[in-house]
Amino acid sequence: MAKAAEETEGAAAPKKSKKLLIIVVAAVVLILGIGGGAAFFLMKGGDHEGDEDEAATEKVKAAPKKEKGKEAMPVYAALDAFTVNLVPENGDQYLQLILSIEVDDLKTADKLKSYTPKLRNNIMLLLSSKKASDLISREGKEKLATEIRDMVNDVLEPGSAGKKDAPVKEVLFTSFIIQ
Repeated sequence: MAKAAEETEGAAAPKKSKKLLIIVVAAVVLILGIGGGAAFFLMKGGDHEGDEDEAATEKVKAAPKKEKGKEAMPVYAALDAFTVNLVPENGDQYLQLILSIEVDDLKTADKLKSYTPKLRNNIMLLLSSKKASDLISREGKEKLATEIRDMVNDVLEPGSAGKKDAPVKEVLFTSFIIQ
């Protein structure tokens, strides 16, 4: 009888330790999951409804305005990539272009964001009217940048294209691929 009692106690001990092990493992997994979720939300910066606006704001690099002869840092606004078909010369060719626009200040950068659909449409129309041979050379790229700058200035402030005090200072190509 004593042997039977020892076998019963021996069998109960492993069952308790297995249950305890399962509970401990489940608790550790739960704590790690909660910690990972918290880290994700903290790294993401919380749950924002305007994530597109936040991404666009991150693309704008701000700087203080000029102060008594000191030169201010430039303000850039990046536009999304453009991919357009070019006027055919030797078969189908397309242009993939990413550009940044240097503007006067943050107010102009915000204004540029509000006109983005119109600007993208006008830039697409301009780009799709070009031939690859016109854009291959450095002079062709510089001419295109000037045309885009004048067009953007005209949209932001009608009649300001080509003027020295126009809101857009320069158009910079960050990627330029013709294929």
